[in-house]
Amino acid sequence: MKLFLKKIARVIVRGAIYIYCKIVHRAEIVGKENIHKNENFIFCGNHRNYLDPPLMVATVGRHVRFMAKEELIKNPFFAFLGIVFDGIYVKRDSKDVTALKTTLKALKEGESIALFPEGTRNGIEKGEKVKAGAAFFALRTGTKVIPVGISGGLKAFQKVKIVYGEPLDLSNYKEMYKNKETEKQALEEASEIIMNSIIELTK
Repeated sequence: MKLFLKKIARVIVRGAIYIYCKIVHRAEIVGKENIHKNENFIFCGNHRNYLDPPLMVATVGRHVRFMAKEELIKNPFFAFLGIVFDGIYVKRDSKDVTALKTTLKALKEGESIALFPEGTRNGIEKGEKVKAGAAFFALRTGTKVIPVGISGGLKAFQKVKIVYGEPLDLSNYKEMYKNKETEKQALEEASEIIMNSIIELTK
């Protein structure tokens, strides 16, 4: 899809999803002032159901590239969203070097990305360990993280609330990350800060 047509498609699709979320899910959007203009971010949200990625895409107010599991390509709707919004698909349970390089390149070129540190739906409730991907990208590129808390009903016509928190500057962990002996600790602590910030926004 040519870039010009893709940009038009983004506007149309984003608008359609926004209207759907506002009418069907009575979406309330909070904290948009925290998304500073002329600065790219890593958006990290909690993952509850299928609505989370489209909800973020529609309300964030800028072009964001989503990182998502490769299996979503099998779903025609999410495959279409992946084409329109330049999705970055990741092979689960493996070190997907291509996806890592694509994401790092996008951030270094000033693009914004979005992902779910839980790695799967309701990962925290399932006892899953928080994935370190967001912290890794933040420490490698110096990009700030915006925590996103999604709460409310999961069914149609039940109100959904999406809260964009203040940007998290994780640069204090950069020196720890550069040291092989403390690299893992830096990623774990930074990941914990990100996830705790997300959880706080869902309350």
